[in-house]
Order: sequence, then C-alpha cells, then structure tokens
Amino acid sequence: MKNISILMIAILSVFSVNAQDATKAKTLLNEVSSKVKSYDNMVIDFKYSLENSAENMSQETRGDVSINGNKYVLNLMGTTQIFDGKKIYTIIPEDQEINISNYVAEDDNNITPSKMLTFYQEGYTYKWDITQDIKGRKIQYIKLTPIDSNADVKNILLGIDSQTKHIYNLIQTQDNGTKITITIKSFKTNQPLAKNLFSFNEDRYKDFYINRLD
Repeated sequence: MKNISILMIAILSVFSVNAQDATKAKTLLNEVSSKVKSYDNMVIDFKYSLENSAENMSQETRGDVSINGNKYVLNLMGTTQIFDGKKIYTIIPEDQEINISNYVAEDDNNITPSKMLTFYQEGYTYKWDITQDIKGRKIQYIKLTPIDSNADVKNILLGIDSQTKHIYNLIQTQDNGTKITITIKSFKTNQPLAKNLFSFNEDRYKDFYINRLD
C-alpha cells in the first residue's frame, strides 16, 4: 500500500510539472505573439537549411521576407512569392514563369511567411524545452507537437530570445526524417516600405508564361 501511494505521488508530480511547463511555454509564446502584433511591418533576413541524412540531402541558402499584416513578399532560392491578401504570385525568373493561385486558409497547413512568427497559436501542444547560450543570447526552446496525429510534421523546436521576445530560429522535423531550420539573421520593424511592394504588376513580366491556377 505504501509503495502504491509513493507511485501515485510520483505520477501526480510528473503531471504537475508537465502542466507547469506547458503553462510557461504558452505564456512565453503569448509574449512573442503580442510583440509581433505590435509592429506595423517586419523585414527579415534568414538562413534556410534542409537536411535528410538517410537521403543524403543537404541544402543551405539565404532568403528575405517583408511582412505587413497577412501580406508578404518572400525571396528564396531565386524565386519571389507575393501575397497581396487574396492571391499568391510565384515568380520564377529562371523558367520565365509565374503561377497565380487563390489563397485558401482552410487548405493551408504549412508555415507561410505571414504566419512564420504566429503559426503556433493553433494546432499544437506546447512543452518547455532546453535553454542555450548562443553568442551571448539566451535562447529558450519551446517544443511544439501537432495535435493532428496524421500531420507530416513530427515536431517543431521554436527558439526564442529571452530578452527581446523575438524568434531566433525554427527547427522543423518531419516524419520522413527531413529537418528544416530557419535562423533569423536580421529582424527590422516598422520600416518605410513602398506602397506597391505587395502588389503584382503583370506589365513587368510580358515575356513570362503566366499559369493561372485560380
């Protein structure tokens, strides 16, 4: 009987610690979200890397994104993607091709640029993870696990600068072993952006093939 009581106390202690960790994680994520929503716009330079040791895949590149509300302009791997709030324009200069599609929120299960700093608000459970000192910055990691058991994503580690409450990096591990890491190198806010930055001007691409998927 005594052993059973000790076991029950141990189990309850584990549940209590897990609950406290989840609460701490959610509180920190809420602070990050509030900080992001306080900005008029954001201009971010980042490093993107993809690795899959089983498939002998390794790729690394740099990119940048300008975000205003849910609108964005993303430059990555020689491709520019513009979202004006209604349609997504993917411009591929190498192929002289442009794909135009409607944005459907219900079908969007990926971390889009406009959701990159707030995607975790729905569909994940939270867990307080390790703390690392990176170049003098205290980075606290939160482990996110999709609630949907059929999701392609196994888990996501979100690194948060404890002082600025800005996201430092995101490490996404997929079920197939692929690991995608996005590390923010420069984070600027409330920049003087051009009024037409998030608008697509078809006249600028007269020699391009336009594939309308809408």
